[in-house]
Amino acid sequence: GTEAPSAWVRRWTHLIPPGATALDLACGAGRHLRWLHSQGHPVVGVDRSAEALAACEGLGELLLADIENGPWPLPGRQFGAVVVTNYLWRPLLPAIVDSVAPGGVLIYETFALGNETVGRPARPEFLLAPGELLGASQGLRVVAYEDGFLPEPARFVQRITAVRVAEDGLSPARHPLRALS
Repeated sequence: GTEAPSAWVRRWTHLIPPGATALDLACGAGRHLRWLHSQGHPVVGVDRSAEALAACEGLGELLLADIENGPWPLPGRQFGAVVVTNYLWRPLLPAIVDSVAPGGVLIYETFALGNETVGRPARPEFLLAPGELLGASQGLRVVAYEDGFLPEPARFVQRITAVRVAEDGLSPARHPLRALS
């Protein structure tokens, strides 16, 4: 949990409504929980490792759950941000998208096909097909999407930032874009 947060997550954190609760799914030892907490957001972390969650103690609400073999631990709950990095379990994609509250944002980054040529994960069930996150995010407004190769460390990724447009009568919605830092 001490490594730097993803540049993709940092780039799009400003889209999270001020003070909104952020969910970090498969949070591990909490690098994104720490980042989001430092930005003033209450946080909820979900992971199947009690050891990883212990490293997040005191950051916010922590849920020990095996989200691949058990029930969805957050039925009916929505969040100002849902953050997922380096994790893919396709049956959960609808629940992940449904967890984005009106006005909230999905920030998702994980491995894509091609990664098997440079390292792990290499099994197809852990690698996104071209455009897969776009398809999974239907119902959200895509603000940014990338699918390609990153050299340091060498990996193929797919990442998306998408918002659930608030039903407050403001049209068109404005989502400020910021350069990568």
